[in-house]
Order: sequence, then structure tokens, then C-alpha cells
Amino acid sequence: MEIRALRKDVLNHKTDCLIIGRFEGREGTELVEDINKALGGVLSNAIKSGDFKGELNQIAMFYSAGNISAKRVLMVGLGKKKEFTLDKLRQASGTAMGALKQKRASSLSTTLPQSVNGIFSCEEAGQVIAEGSLLAQYDFSEHKTKKKEKPKPIKTLNLVMALRQKGIKELEKGAQKGARIAEAVSVARNLISQPANVATPSHLAAIAAERSKELGFKATVLEKKDMEKLKMGALLGVAQGSSEPPKFIVLEYFKGKKEAKPFVIVGKGVTFDSGGISIKPSPGMEEMKTDMSGGAAAIATVIAAASLKLPLNLVALIPATENLPGSKAYKPGDILTSMSGQTIEVLNTDAEGRLIMADALTYAERYEPEAVIDIATLTGACVVALGSHATGLLGNNEGLKKQLLKAGEETGERLWELPLWDSYKEQIKSDVADMKNIGGKEAGTITAAALLDKFATKYHWAHLDIAGTAWDSKGAPYSPKGAVGAGVRLLVRFLEDRLSD
Repeated sequence: MEIRALRKDVLNHKTDCLIIGRFEGREGTELVEDINKALGGVLSNAIKSGDFKGELNQIAMFYSAGNISAKRVLMVGLGKKKEFTLDKLRQASGTAMGALKQKRASSLSTTLPQSVNGIFSCEEAGQVIAEGSLLAQYDFSEHKTKKKEKPKPIKTLNLVMALRQKGIKELEKGAQKGARIAEAVSVARNLISQPANVATPSHLAAIAAERSKELGFKATVLEKKDMEKLKMGALLGVAQGSSEPPKFIVLEYFKGKKEAKPFVIVGKGVTFDSGGISIKPSPGMEEMKTDMSGGAAAIATVIAAASLKLPLNLVALIPATENLPGSKAYKPGDILTSMSGQTIEVLNTDAEGRLIMADALTYAERYEPEAVIDIATLTGACVVALGSHATGLLGNNEGLKKQLLKAGEETGERLWELPLWDSYKEQIKSDVADMKNIGGKEAGTITAAALLDKFATKYHWAHLDIAGTAWDSKGAPYSPKGAVGAGVRLLVRFLEDRLSD
């Protein structure tokens, strides 16, 4: 979709649909009043009747009948003006786009930049309107044979400013930035949405390598023999039950100062998690193709950074494997020796993510990083604790955690911090090894992080558990049902905030 910033007289602007926003309350903007008058009062009639109150994400469609140049007018509610945020603007943009998905419209124009003039900067508005609009358009239908089921794509989205409104260059800049971020999120969504017989560890590695050539960052893929040399016993232990070879994907984007330490993103890349010998129940197991959502987010974050040409140093590490109950699969009671030399007693082979992440966190030490952030669909306990509305956050540095919490609020990818006290670490003590891979029924998200903490002792580290936020079973304004691409926008904003410190 092409995105453009324009100054236009909206009454004489030709478009398949004109999107306008209205806050709750009696007073409308001059733009809304002008359109209402031109259409013979249909907007005010909808408001007076109570059919449209301006509540956030409420919509009402009107047909112009030739009274203005636009064929249709879509009015979208913005909620209470005093409570309006950038994410609500992103939601309203996504809601409008979602409502128009099935319409035969190839060109749309949104006047939302005028609705929020004076509330946000033109660049901020342009970015979130583009993000919300493009992310709402996402559709994964690659494996459908009936192509007629796929909605007609919208070719052009115009962000329309008033004729005398200033800041069109800033609006355009923000819109293009939002488009690049949305494209990166879509890369993550595509990887997550693919079935596990397509999105194997080799597939993840191939996509990462392909994008590295396009965008100019370095991609290195370590094979099983390389992992054996590095003594990645935890990762190899998980991988040994599958005939699919594991991959350890290393992405390096170095566009900052030579002396600047890199940020490292570690993403869990279990491309299918059956639970191994400790096999999961059959109902819902098909969703375990999403267990590489953290790895997808790590890949997409580097893609976004490279596309935006961020002047920083960034590394992504993705340990990728399947977790299957083959004849050579690791078993409950096995003891694995990690790359760090620490030993782990396996009590449950379905607690595999923390094992492969442990070796990746050790590998991260070689970069002497500024900070390490791992992102993983790690625990079902996090879904129980936080549902699908927040990502779990734990870590060993208060400053890093505060920066991530701030980025979460700014992007709408909210985080909630859980404690990582020493008393929780007692739960993973083993009688026969340095630790065990589960800590019992209580505080499962925290005890999983407690294991990771033992491998993240040489740098500032934060852990993001996206088990509840990686997949949306219902759908949201700018996130259609399915893969969310959770964490990409959050991590990009975190990196941008660190650049501005």
C-alpha cells in the first residue's frame, strides 16, 4: 500500500472513502461540521439518535450520493478527548481500515491528522496512523486455494491535512517510519503464521539471510557441528528428538559508533513444541507452531532497525529447533551440560524454552553487550497471571526494566513486572545438578526467569514472556485474529529511546 501525506480541501477531494474522527461529546470539529452540512445533516442525525456517540472504535458509514467528492464517509469514534493517547489513535486507524477491508475501495483518505492536530506532533500522528492502518490490513492466506476469498487490497492511503495546517513534511516522515515498522511486524507475523512443516529452523534461517542481503546486515547460521564445538548441551539436548537440524541464527547490525557496545536481543525459536516426552494434550497443540514468536520478533526487530537506519549496534540471537518425542529425544531425569558449564536436571521436557535460551544468553557474553533482552513464549503460567493483555517482565537491572516499561506504554505493548527475588530461586535447586528446569506449580513464570537469570550474570538483562500476547484468538483493532508480532514495536521504541538518552 502506498502512503501519502497531502493538503486538500476534503469536500472536493476524490477518494473511495473519507475517514473522519469524532470525540465523545456534543462539540464536533469544524471539519466534521462542514461534512455534516454538505451531506444534509446525516452525521448529526446519527449522533442525536444515539446511534453514534463517539466512543473509541465505534464506526458509522455514510454514502455521499455525490454531495461531496468522496464516495463514502466513515466516521470513527475517538473516545474521550482528555483520555486520548497515541495507541488510541493507532486503534482508531486500525478500526477504520478493518471496517473497509471488504469494501471495493482502492484509495482511502484519512483526516485523522486534522482530528489530533495540537494533541500530538505531526510526526507522531503520521507514524501511528500508518502503523494502525497497515497492521489492520494484514492477511495471511498463502495456503488458501480459493483466491477470491482474499479481500481486494487497498492501494493508496492518503493522510490528509487541512489546507492551512503546518507540518506536512513531518507527517510524511512519520507515515513512512510507521510503514517500515509495520512491514517488519508483518515479517514476524508471517513467520509465526506459517505451519511448522514450512517454518522449520532452516526456514527461519533462510528468511533472516534473505533479508540481511536486502538491508545490509550480517547473518550467520551456526549448524549442529558448530553448536557441538561450542558445547551448547542445553540447546542440543532439546533438539536431539527431531530430524530437523537445529540452527543458531546470529544477526549483526553494526551502524553505531565503533566503541558503542551492542544491544542483544535473544529470541526463542522453537518452531514446534509438542512438549517432547512430557507431551502436551492434543487439543490446541496446533498452536504450538507459535512457539518461535520470540525468534520471529528478534529477526523483525533487526529488520526494522536496518530499514529505519538506526545509528546503533544491534545483535539478534535465535536458537531454533523443534521439540519432539523421537527415539533420541531427551528425557525426564536427564542432566544437560550447558554452554556455560552449568548443569541442568530435566524434570519436564516441556520446559524446553529456558534450556535453549540459556545457551543463547551465554553466547551473548562475547559481545560485551550494553544490555540483553530476551523475548519468548516461555510459560503458560504467564497467560494465567496476565492473560493476553500484558507481557511479563523480569530482569536484573532497574533502569533497563523502567525503560522497557516506558516503551510498552508508548507503543501500547504493555508490560507488567513480576518479582525475581532470591526466595523464588530456591525452587529450582536440584539435588543432583546445579539446577532443575522447573520449580513446581507455584510462580511458574518467575521460576523460569530464575533459571535464565543464572545465565545472565555478566550484563544488564531483561526477560519478556510473551506467551499470552503473541497470538490473538479474537482479534483487535490493528491486530487481526492470529499472530500479533508482539514485541517488535516495543523493542524498536526502546532502541530509539536509548538513542535519544
